[in-house]
Amino acid sequence: MFGLFKRKQREVFAPVDGQVVSLDQVNDEVFSQGLAGDGVAIKPVSDIFRAPISGKVTKIFGTNHAYSIKNDKDLEVMVHIGLDTVALKGEGFERLVEEGDIVEAGDPVIKTDLAYLGEHAKDTITPILITDESDVKSIEKKLKIVKSGDVIMEVN
Repeated sequence: MFGLFKRKQREVFAPVDGQVVSLDQVNDEVFSQGLAGDGVAIKPVSDIFRAPISGKVTKIFGTNHAYSIKNDKDLEVMVHIGLDTVALKGEGFERLVEEGDIVEAGDPVIKTDLAYLGEHAKDTITPILITDESDVKSIEKKLKIVKSGDVIMEVN
């Protein structure tokens, strides 16, 4: 009975293969100081960026460098592929879903040319953020090498 109102832990999955690092390792103050939200970053080693949670695609930027997915309750996760990638004006990115689509965790969202991004972007490091609209008490972060679909954060 006492656990009746206990919040269910929600898992956030790696949207891409790579090394999970803390946000303070991101060479951009907006991300490293948590101004855009709390979370982790991944140094990607693969080209397909997937849905980190199941839900509705609430935003895909016109340049396809970032996207957000919101579950049916109170969690929204943003994936920002690389740093200063908006300046690439969509070059190196291919959209695989549209805003408003319903996706399952692990579904492909954006395909990139990671080699192109590595040459032309400031960095390929990818922040994965829990947005301010989310109802969050705590986030347990898993800093490790991951494959797409591995748990990278547990949100309470």
